[in-house]
Amino acid sequence: MSHVRALAAASHPVPCIAVTVLASLLAAQAAPHGTGPVLVAPAMLAGQLSVGWSNDALDAERDAAAHRTDKPIAMGKISKRTVWIAAMIALAASLAMALAINLTAAGFLVVIVGASWAYNLGLKSTLWSGLLYVVGAASIPAYATATLPGHPLPRWWVTIAAGALGLGAHFANVLPDLASDRLAGVRGLPQQVAVRWGSVVVRAVAISLLLLASAAVLAAAIPARRGIAIAGLVIACVLAVVSARSGGKVPFMAAIAIAAVDVLLFVAGVDALT
Repeated sequence: MSHVRALAAASHPVPCIAVTVLASLLAAQAAPHGTGPVLVAPAMLAGQLSVGWSNDALDAERDAAAHRTDKPIAMGKISKRTVWIAAMIALAASLAMALAINLTAAGFLVVIVGASWAYNLGLKSTLWSGLLYVVGAASIPAYATATLPGHPLPRWWVTIAAGALGLGAHFANVLPDLASDRLAGVRGLPQQVAVRWGSVVVRAVAISLLLLASAAVLAAAIPARRGIAIAGLVIACVLAVVSARSGGKVPFMAAIAIAAVDVLLFVAGVDALT
């Protein structure tokens, strides 16, 4: 049981579950009567588990040097080898389930999970880190619509809004680690923005991108549900204020909450994903 708890903690459970739930909600909105959504959630969950586990396995030495008490490998609660095995099994299971949906869904899932693996494997220390977040997040709506007959692409603005959410979450996620990242030589896009213009700009970029996605949902809401969309934008603005005034992991949690609000608003207030 201790190994199970350690694996759960090493999976980055909050973003892992959040991405899975958001993708599943979009798939249900895109094809509520299809068979594809049955496998959308477990395929995405397995892929996100592989991402979280690979991240902790790759960062094990750095986490140990930093005395990270929230990292099971660094604390000796589980071996790096066990986490690597779990990551590989999850990755294989994710691809197998996506292929069972169809080739298009599998292709988009490869893009989503592949972007995250590329980030973990070293591109997080380069300017490419931002692009990986944009590509990965922007592909989630297309993964959802791949369950529909003919595998249509989502509306262009949905893809842009999803990409903005992803990039905003990237900027929010690094805020508590900017100092340690600088010492460790992590020079991703937000870190380089912080070096040039300061952490205040990193926070401002994160909030702006997150609210841009919320505004896009409001603009696309059907007239009969415009009130719901306005209420959602107000909630997103409140969460943005919380993010702006808080430290630690709060900005990233606020980013996830804003993404959840946006997806719920989209499902409730927009007529179709495609």
